[in-house]
Order: sequence, then C-alpha cells, then structure tokens
Amino acid sequence: MRLGDLDFDLPEGLVAQYPCSRRDESRLLAIDRDGDARQHLLFHQIPDLLRPGDVLVLNRSRVVPARLRGRKARTGGRVQILLLGRVKERERWVAMARPLRGLAPGDRIDLEGSEESLEVVERVDDRIHVRLPTRAEPAADDPTGFAALLPLMERAGEMPLPPYIRRDSESLDRDRYQTVFACDPGSIAAPTAGLHFTPELLSRIQALGVAVVHLILHVGPGTFETIRDADPRRHQVAAEYYRLPGETSGEINRRRRSGGRAIAVGTTTVRVLESAWDGREVQAGEAWTDLVIHPPHRFRAVDALITNFHRPRSSLLMLATAFAGRDRLMAAYGEAVRKGYRFHSYGDAMFIA
Repeated sequence: MRLGDLDFDLPEGLVAQYPCSRRDESRLLAIDRDGDARQHLLFHQIPDLLRPGDVLVLNRSRVVPARLRGRKARTGGRVQILLLGRVKERERWVAMARPLRGLAPGDRIDLEGSEESLEVVERVDDRIHVRLPTRAEPAADDPTGFAALLPLMERAGEMPLPPYIRRDSESLDRDRYQTVFACDPGSIAAPTAGLHFTPELLSRIQALGVAVVHLILHVGPGTFETIRDADPRRHQVAAEYYRLPGETSGEINRRRRSGGRAIAVGTTTVRVLESAWDGREVQAGEAWTDLVIHPPHRFRAVDALITNFHRPRSSLLMLATAFAGRDRLMAAYGEAVRKGYRFHSYGDAMFIA
C-alpha cells in the first residue's frame, strides 16, 4: 500500500461546517463489500438494512469541552489551548497551543471565562506541558483524567471542533457534537458515526430484534493526524483507552454464534472489537490500544460498519479501505462527491456490509 492510495479529490465546499437540522436526516450511502451494489438513502432508513439477530455496537464516550482560550499574562497575547490528556506526573497535562511560537516555560495564561490561570511547564516538540489550577486527584475510573477537570472545563472550555470545521465553537455544538447516548467523559473528538442516531431511531432498531450495546473508547488527538509516511502501514497513533463491558462482549458473541452480525458504529468501535479479539471471540476488559488497521487486515470481530466520509490520507480512511476494499471504497467516494454528499464530522454516513 502507498500513501497515494489514500488520496482523492475533495472539494472544500463538501466539508460540512454545520450539522443538518435533524440528526437522522443526513444522507446514507450503503455499499456491498462483495459486489458493486449501492443504495442512496437517508439515515433514518437504516433499520431497512438491519436484520433481526444483529447487534449494533455504539461508543458512548463523551466529548469534553477541552478547548480553552486565554491571554499570556506578560504580553496580553491571545492563546488557544487544546488539552489532550494527562501525562505521567498528575499535575501536568499535554496540550496543543495556537500560536505555539513565543510560549516559554513559566508563562502564565489567564483563562477567559474563569478567574483561573494555567502555567506552561515546558515545550515538547510541537506541544506543551501545562499545570492546571486543580488539585482534584483523578479517580481510578477516570483513566484520561478529564473527569477531574470537568468543573474547570464547563466554566471556561469550548467543544473541541476539528480543524477542518473553519469556525469557532457555538452553543449548538454542545449538543450536536455529542451523541445522544454519550455517557463517560474523556474524548477530545466525537465518535462521529454515532451523531446520526436519535433515541427514537434506536428504539425502532431494537423493536426489529436488533440488540444495541455499548463500549467506551476515549478519542485522542490521533484522529486528526494526517498520515505522512510513504508507506502508510508504518503510521502510528497514540494509545487510547477503551473499556469493553462483559454484557457487551457476551451479547456480541451470542448473537454472532447464532448467525447475527456485529455492526460497529464508527472506526473507534472497530478498533476496540478488533483489539479485544482473542482468536475465538471478543473478550471483555479494559486497556489502551494503539491499533492501526490497514489493508490487508483480516476483520475477525466486525461484520458491518457504519462510518462517516473521511479525510484523504487519514488512518480512518485507511481502516475503511481495509474493510470495504480500496477500489470499491474509492468508487463509492467518487460517486458521493459527484452527488454532493457532505464529508467529515458533521457530514453524511456510509453503511458497509
């Protein structure tokens, strides 16, 4: 596989800047992994593609308002901070800063929307380590540490929209850049395939005899990173925490043994299930995974995939390519571009089975 295999022409106007008015009114392109059949639907029609006995697997990680704005105390210059996670020393956090130039150890940044400040401890490559004004100890069930920071982030933080959404966060993003089933705080990006579901749609799906189960993967900064290596199979991402409950693994294994399909909602869910495969079935547990899926990966735990349309040269596109086949997926993407589908986080969706 070459990096050019993950390229395609994406007009800037197809990158969705806002969500559609209703979650389940986004468009849905269904493709067949074993043939060339395609269907153009709306997302609320997805029950027509499911079967009694299937199991739908959702990532219920909750996005935290991890983007902070402030001013450098010594110059008054504006700074935007995106918290990425706790480092080994619990009083330190790793963050991205914009602008990065000019920040130095010891700089104090006074936060907007709060009377508190953070301190720059050191610069590490293209990131900084900061000390935050909280003494809350992360709990054992808070692996990213973000839950301990929620009071500060709720006062001063914004939703961390991805860089291809070229606008500031707005009040609507607090709701729409979050799935309706989000529960455990810890992600700095939404598991976007789940954004299309409504409670009513999930009820319709369950009424068909489809099980709906949950897991957790807290999305980190790797979701934004562009693959730069000429051989994309060498691409690496920072490890992300996941938790696969016993009731979820048990339901998936029972349904698949009976002929049902495990339908992963999003690439994050795929990475958990493939990481948890023990050679016979998926195993419950919690861990950190840095799994990068690329062709010719053999999928053992996932039978169908619901996913958004991804960026060129991204690990997410590479995973979808491995699942659908490169030629089939690129042909579908070309048709989606011609028909004006909306791409990326607030865009439309695919069903691949």
